[in-house]
Amino acid sequence: MQFFITAYDATDNGALDRRLAARDEHLKLTDKLFREGKHLYAAAILDDNEKMIGSVIISEFASRTELDEYLKIEPYVKQNVWEKIDIKTCKVGPMFMELYKKN
Repeated sequence: MQFFITAYDATDNGALDRRLAARDEHLKLTDKLFREGKHLYAAAILDDNEKMIGSVIISEFASRTELDEYLKIEPYVKQNVWEKIDIKTCKVGPMFMELYKKN
């Protein structure tokens, strides 16, 4: 199943510092999941000043349960970076999947 994950960062004064502190660990996990075919695409959400305020991930997991297991180890979840996470099932178009397969 493919999922569209929109995760918004907390807005307290320490939120950006927590994001930056967890970022390397988050990127290592993202790279691992990309190589495993579980993260298809990802991007940081920016505000009008180009400050990171969240993330968007298009993923592919065998089930919602497997996705939930990923979220339990996601550094941005563990470090209280993401405050609100919205998850929808989706279907990535074949032409975009071809781009993914080329990487």
